Amino acid sequence: MSNYVGRFAPTPSGPLHFGSVVAAVGSYLDARRADGQWLVRIDDVDLPRSVPGAGDDILRTLERLGFAWDGAPVWQHERTTSYEAALDALRASNRVYGCACTRKMLSDAPRAADGSVIYPGTCAAGLPAGLAARAWRFRVPDQEVRFVDRIQGEVVEDLARDVGDFVLKRADGLFAYQLATVIDDADAGVTDVVRGIDLMLSTPRQVALQRALDLPTPRYAHVPVVVDAAGQKLSKQSLARAVHAFPPAQLVLDALSCLGQKPPAALSDAALEDVWQWALTHWSIEAVPPVGEVHSRSDYDR
Repeated sequence: MSNYVGRFAPTPSGPLHFGSVVAAVGSYLDARRADGQWLVRIDDVDLPRSVPGAGDDILRTLERLGFAWDGAPVWQHERTTSYEAALDALRASNRVYGCACTRKMLSDAPRAADGSVIYPGTCAAGLPAGLAARAWRFRVPDQEVRFVDRIQGEVVEDLARDVGDFVLKRADGLFAYQLATVIDDADAGVTDVVRGIDLMLSTPRQVALQRALDLPTPRYAHVPVVVDAAGQKLSKQSLARAVHAFPPAQLVLDALSCLGQKPPAALSDAALEDVWQWALTHWSIEAVPPVGEVHSRSDYDR
């Protein structure tokens, strides 16, 4: 077995939809073709968004589709002590600070490309008089963050200009996705992250955190997201259909097509095991289109 370690990390805010299947297929094949490990993590750090039972339902769906993972699945809600230790380390190096700002106070602030607030630095030099810290923010470096995506090419972002200092621990006491993901990937020894391009805007923030915590940076590959006829990304928020009702072999074949793998027509009536065997033999990440969006059959829409 090689030293490649990949992972798939769905959010349990509802059942698995086709867009997530595409990301899972890309992640799985890239790991297995490299003779590496493939891990599954349930990203339920944002407990208010988690639907009871959805994580277990996702795992059952993955099994039905023929995925096999290494080791037991990891659940983020069980790992808060690791996140707290990382936050303590950043406090010790003065890389984080307490923030008293509310949403109302930041309502007029400009927005980043992903819709989040570009923090204006209100509390960066100290809390305003009479206010107490509600959240903890990371002091972003005043320099560009660069990485080379295996599919999309070079990505460059000036975090200070385009994002601002971002939250690591929220006012409700929950840890933010960015910190949890960085710590989980490092602790699991993840070397390669293959995920949807909708998460690529988060990657420079994660790279900055990795550097601040002296953690290795995985290789990244962001696959296109699947959109419906109206151009809207398939997601739980867009009411994309759960994949339970679809034949597993059809789902994997359609995911391969979205990933540019061009499975032969002869596989249309093949058994699931034969589809996976073809996919494992022919997987090429170089064939994945370096675009943001791909369309698939309308059956997977709402």
